[in-house]
Amino acid sequence: MIYKFKSAAAADVIMMGPNGEQLLRLMGREPAAQGIVTQSQLGAAISALEQAVAEDEAEFARLQIEAQAAGEPAPKREGISLRQRAWPLLEMMRLSLVERQDVVWGA
Repeated sequence: MIYKFKSAAAADVIMMGPNGEQLLRLMGREPAAQGIVTQSQLGAAISALEQAVAEDEAEFARLQIEAQAAGEPAPKREGISLRQRAWPLLEMMRLSLVERQDVVWGA
């Protein structure tokens, strides 16, 4: 499945199914073929995604410190980080919040 997030405040954000589902769950939403984050819900959704990104970054930093302390090579990120994955949707939601627009998605 492909998720296409839309808002009148920004360009569309398109994600493959697993990635879109991950971000929806991090925002406290159940993945569905269609949905909406209303203007009044955007602040909480943004905060939830930002918190998840911060936790992911902190965990990766902890792993690097532990590896360095053990004299092992520092781990490297494989693939795209959560920060990179969430950035386009976060930007859409921030613009939508400023312009008082809902964010909707459909498959």
